[in-house]
Amino acid sequence: MRMSLFQLRRLVWFALAMVPLCNAAAFQREAGVLMVAVYTDFVPFSQVGAAGCEGIDVALARRLAERLNLKPKLLPFTAGENMADDLRNMVWRGDVLHYGPADVMMHVPVDRRFSAANDQALTFAPYYRESLVLVRNVRVLPAPPNAPDLVGKAVAAEQGTAAASALLGAAGGALRDTVKITSTPQEALQLLGGGQVAAALVTRAQAEAALRVMPNRAAYAISPLMLNGIPREGWVVGMAVKAENTDLAGKIAEALQAMASSGELRELFASQGLTLDSP
Repeated sequence: MRMSLFQLRRLVWFALAMVPLCNAAAFQREAGVLMVAVYTDFVPFSQVGAAGCEGIDVALARRLAERLNLKPKLLPFTAGENMADDLRNMVWRGDVLHYGPADVMMHVPVDRRFSAANDQALTFAPYYRESLVLVRNVRVLPAPPNAPDLVGKAVAAEQGTAAASALLGAAGGALRDTVKITSTPQEALQLLGGGQVAAALVTRAQAEAALRVMPNRAAYAISPLMLNGIPREGWVVGMAVKAENTDLAGKIAEALQAMASSGELRELFASQGLTLDSP
């Protein structure tokens, strides 16, 4: 049955009403406002909970807006199939429901090849170097292991990530039968905390955020794990604006540099229990 125009409008407005805005009127631009896109479910950088939007990226966005004498307005969004989709929806065009685009998007890879392939957005202002680490139960794995040391040990990782792929292919596939694939990195760390796995391969930020609230923190250690498919130097994340918004990008980059030089950026990460690994 063909949908009437009235029904279509009701459907669109219902969909818009279901988008979490974190107290932000996301569909109307206002003077003196910096609209910032953040992920809805990206602990510990940004997440939407009962108290609204929280996380490092949220706190950083608010500090940057203050330095520009602007009011921060958050546009939380769910990740698409890939980063190119996210840039299209939240930076240079907006999605099909006209949610966005924002003035700036947080947590975007700063990489020359990636930027060249997504030239309708300008990536800039690197503020963090992310990396994968092994969080291990020190009673089972007392020393930092290499891949062969994990044979016969259960190790957890999030599905669809470089961590999971690297583990499944490590040691000639010898770990494949003992790798536990989870829906989220938090689930992988919960398996570790419950004693169901010996280790979990997650990002350093995810590891530090989880260990911060574990009552038996001394039972676990963080160490690097060199595997094929995992970048040794990690990857750098920054922000993105629409390609022609170079003036805004310059002002944000200047504000970020001031935060880094004063120690404010490092203190911001430390307040969340995270180590700032500068690019």
